[in-house]
Amino acid sequence: MQPSDTDSAFGDDLESYTTSLKSTVLNYRYENGRRYHGFKDGKYILPNDDEENDRLDLYHHLQTLRLDGELHLAPLVNPQRVLDIGTGTGIWAIDMEILGNDISPIQPSLVPPNVKFEVDDVEDEWVYSTKFDYIHCRYMTCSLRDWPKLMRQAYKYTKPGAWAEFQDFDDRFYTTSGDFTTDNIVGQWSTMLREGVKKLGLEANPGPQLEGWMKDAGFINVSAKCLPLPVGTWPKDKRLKEIGAFNLIQYLDNLEGINLRLMSIAYGWSADEIKVYCAKLRSAFKNPKLRIQHNYFVVYGQKAEDAVD
Repeated sequence: MQPSDTDSAFGDDLESYTTSLKSTVLNYRYENGRRYHGFKDGKYILPNDDEENDRLDLYHHLQTLRLDGELHLAPLVNPQRVLDIGTGTGIWAIDMEILGNDISPIQPSLVPPNVKFEVDDVEDEWVYSTKFDYIHCRYMTCSLRDWPKLMRQAYKYTKPGAWAEFQDFDDRFYTTSGDFTTDNIVGQWSTMLREGVKKLGLEANPGPQLEGWMKDAGFINVSAKCLPLPVGTWPKDKRLKEIGAFNLIQYLDNLEGINLRLMSIAYGWSADEIKVYCAKLRSAFKNPKLRIQHNYFVVYGQKAEDAVD
């Protein structure tokens, strides 16, 4: 999947149309002891510090387990040009050896020669000069204001016959055999999270809507999978128990990261109030009798061979 040395998508486009890794991009914001990106006036509500990056890499491992060791489910055949939207730490892009973009320059500098990273806002108009064999996007919940626009841009920049794949969450917790109810503090928190994110004009629950958005954008042969993710070690199945353990850890370790900026902006809570609330949430998350889970959606579709933009 080595791109040509003269491929303008990795040359002129980066130089002319995207933000380079310069001092203005690295001028991070610090709030309540956490680091946030400074690009585009800090529009992303989650941190981008080492603690958050470790969580993202942990979630990459969790999702690889849930996808039975696969990095994607779309039926790819030797794709040469691949775009990873919202690449985060770049761990998926490095495994795939492709181009990744993100709003924060938190990716490592030592990467394979056919991996490129750019700093850009995916909600701006795309200006790539060459289309892609595969476009991949995951974990963008609570990050985007206009998902249909993203789908339309992905469709436009997918080559005829090529594939795009979106993976994201339904953040509503539920149980099939436990004591969890929506009146539980975890259920109440989930509702506050969705309503708070909505106040900021963001989408907190993209997973169940991905299939419809892809079809509306023009993709065909759209396939969708709903994958339950347990939270905790309560499943009897060995693989799900391991997935649940990792999922529990990433929640326990990241409750402040999820809540600090959101709760302060959307609800006016102080940092101390948020930290006390997070302690109560941790106690609830650790209760194995709740048997909490939530759903993760994997949706992929193809651009028709005879498609005309």
